[in-house]
Amino acid sequence: QVQLVESGGGLVQAGGSLRLSCAASGRTFSTYALGWFRQAPGKEREFVAGISWSGGRTSYPDSVKGRFTISRDNAMNTMFLQMNKLSPEDTAVYYCAAKIPGYSGTVYVEPDRYQYWGQGTQVTVSS
Repeated sequence: QVQLVESGGGLVQAGGSLRLSCAASGRTFSTYALGWFRQAPGKEREFVAGISWSGGRTSYPDSVKGRFTISRDNAMNTMFLQMNKLSPEDTAVYYCAAKIPGYSGTVYVEPDRYQYWGQGTQVTVSS
């Protein structure tokens, strides 16, 4: 069983930055494809960023491209999401997710491709 634990959420003013972390259990973290999703009240879960198991490929939707950066540290079993230029529209609960195993070079954008999910961390951006 894989456990994912997010941290780093909070309240920030528009234009500010936050860095989310996702710590994962398991001895084969380097084989996980990983992703970040978010869900705002009354909305569906939305893909925010994804990264291949090697970290060599990433993917973002247009809504965050150029503002968010996903990365991973396989030695620390941790994934990160650097969020810059935040706006109130980014307010949501942010979830990290893992697909095991990932396949080389593949980034997954559909939430149903991921087997494991964290509990979520709240990000609130005030105007």
